[in-house]
Amino acid sequence: ATEADVQKFRASLSKLGDVYVNDAFGTAHRAHSSVVGIDLPIRAAGLLMKKELQFFAQVLEEPKKPFLAILGGAKVSDKIQLIENLMDKVDAMIIGGGMAFTFKKTLENVKIGNSLFDKDGAEIVGKLVETAKAKNVKLYLPVDYITADSFSATAKTGYATDETGIPDGWLGL
Repeated sequence: ATEADVQKFRASLSKLGDVYVNDAFGTAHRAHSSVVGIDLPIRAAGLLMKKELQFFAQVLEEPKKPFLAILGGAKVSDKIQLIENLMDKVDAMIIGGGMAFTFKKTLENVKIGNSLFDKDGAEIVGKLVETAKAKNVKLYLPVDYITADSFSATAKTGYATDETGIPDGWLGL
């Protein structure tokens, strides 16, 4: 969209209310117009956001052991700081979602087809694994996958393992 279109959209959102309350913790970090582009004099975090922030503060300041973190998302490079910070606190980490394919291809040369792959993240995967070993953090990665020939409701689906790999033209979900 053009800058003018973005500004027009943001203005249309701003007309819908007098107060902006963000209660979507999972999207609060995104620079989307619906998150950061609303021009209202009063902006606040909602009760769910407050609850999630309090939970994370408790978990990160005084975690109960054993402490397992489950991480997902598309890009390793977007999560590097989070992963590094968690290494000092967790006993184990499960890497799932799109990030897992970057780890699997980089570390084990698993065939990932058209699955998500983060080139920048691939450059730091080895360092993350070494840090985990040094800090005695166990890393868990998937060993099998539901696959599809497209990301759609009508996609053909399949199953793959590390041994079979994900075929070209298919993606792990």
